[in-house]
Amino acid sequence: MRTTACLLFAVLALARAEDHTLTLRQAMDLAARQNPDIALARLDEMKARAAVRVARDPFLPHVTVGSGLAYSNGFPMSIEGSAPSVVQASATQFLFNRPQSFQVAQAKEDARGAAIAVTGKRDEVAFRIASLYVDAERAGRIGTLARKSIEDQQAILDVVHAQVAEGRALPLAEKQVALNLARARQLSESLEDDRATAETALAMALGFPAEDRVHAVAEDRAAPLLPASEESAVQKAVESSPELRQIESQISSKQLELRGARAGRLPRADLVAQYGMLAKFNNYAEFFNHFQRNNGEIGVAFQLPIFRPGVGSQMAETEVDLSRLKIELANARNRLSADLQQAFRAVRKAESSANVARLDLEVAREQLSVDLAQLQEGRLGMSQVEEARLEENDKWIAFYDAQYALEKSRWNVLRLTGTLANSVR
Repeated sequence: MRTTACLLFAVLALARAEDHTLTLRQAMDLAARQNPDIALARLDEMKARAAVRVARDPFLPHVTVGSGLAYSNGFPMSIEGSAPSVVQASATQFLFNRPQSFQVAQAKEDARGAAIAVTGKRDEVAFRIASLYVDAERAGRIGTLARKSIEDQQAILDVVHAQVAEGRALPLAEKQVALNLARARQLSESLEDDRATAETALAMALGFPAEDRVHAVAEDRAAPLLPASEESAVQKAVESSPELRQIESQISSKQLELRGARAGRLPRADLVAQYGMLAKFNNYAEFFNHFQRNNGEIGVAFQLPIFRPGVGSQMAETEVDLSRLKIELANARNRLSADLQQAFRAVRKAESSANVARLDLEVAREQLSVDLAQLQEGRLGMSQVEEARLEENDKWIAFYDAQYALEKSRWNVLRLTGTLANSVR
């Protein structure tokens, strides 16, 4: 019974799984809409915008209507600070409150920083999507070559096995070929596992369930265009880096907090208004010379802080935070410059490796053409030709690896300059 239930659960899980075939551009666009990390960053931005409305709320009129209806025996006393009344209403509003004004400005700056964080998260996700996509595409393309290598190794093994049976080859040669075949199968299985891992991770990064798979389309993409020079790349990165802009926003927010703390010593003025409908059964006529049913007042309440011992400590704490953020900003700029220099070095190294891999592949292909010609002339055996095919296959794998490494290194430069998402075509 338990086995049947497990099988049923597995079948249902497979039934829910979906395969999605996407190009890199489609994957980028989909990630911008439904990536979980970007969605969380957007929620933080929405929360920060709501905080602006909360901070601005005291500057809007607050009107309260209620009743202080009560029976009086003797002198009418107050109920929650107001005389007993049939209907009572009160209104308050900040007219001049510099600390609260700076809180509003700080909330707006925090909202701007949250929007910058969304941009930074979008760039980070774009690079992760591109890397996962390349990993899946590489595993699929090289996996095809690996399966072809298995077929070639099997053909060589059949030939060598016949030669050993006829006494024209040593058993060691057969074992060596069998070892190569086992290695080819191991590589194929490893690549299939890598592909499944990358496709699952890509599906989750795109907001799909973990049971889904996203298949990469093997396509010929134009090489990403890099900035003209390292200097221009560094300048562009410093100007547009979400990390730097977010730290600068935090510095501005702390400066507003510091100004708000200083403004705590300034006077404040609040609009106050009150209305009350009184009743005679509260004995007002017995204790006051004149009774009036409808009563109201409106005015401005002033407050002047005289002694606030905690302001100095609050300002000192904020100044420490400001100093820390300024150091973080300088470190982030230096780190960004160093990362870009390293990224450009990685591009040059990858270009050199790709060029070597291309030349190596051309040599292997030429050698295979020569071996095939010699095979037709009877000057070379089939096993040597098959070995040349295997050599060419290995060079193709190395060539693809070099190309993908070069593409990733270029994308890393664009990630640091903040132009990756717009550069993928």
